[in-house]
Amino acid sequence: MSDDQALTGPGTQTRRALLTGVGAVGAAVVLAACGSDDGNDGAAPTSGGPAVPSTGDAGGGDRQNAQSLATTGDIPVGGGKVLAAEGVVITQPTAGQFKGFSPICTHQNCPVTNVDGGTINCTCHGSKFSIEDGSVKVGPATKPLPPKDIKVTGDQISLA
Repeated sequence: MSDDQALTGPGTQTRRALLTGVGAVGAAVVLAACGSDDGNDGAAPTSGGPAVPSTGDAGGGDRQNAQSLATTGDIPVGGGKVLAAEGVVITQPTAGQFKGFSPICTHQNCPVTNVDGGTINCTCHGSKFSIEDGSVKVGPATKPLPPKDIKVTGDQISLA
């Protein structure tokens, strides 16, 4: 006889029966928590804080007033800046012309690390991309960096 089947005395339960009972009680508690008799009709509880107006864009905020990523003065002419946390590389190939690109190398999805010498550089395997159009300048990458839409308003650069 196994440990699960051995009885040590009257009224003693097997380990399997005990675990089954505990599981059933846990399931009943979870199911009871899902139901409600408080007349709330299934609506989620609120914190009681102030109402937040809907912008209609699933929480992204009003893109016209999107947070600035950088100023035009932050991006050197003929260079750029990797903003990994924001998910964009911003370059300025010529004075006043700003471009946005994905910060993820198309070779093996490493993050690009810097903009130097007119290229966006991935130090994982040495790929280099054009600051003008994201095209591959030096492999092993074979596909260009995807563009990212950016917007310049005054001296502020944000995602479009």
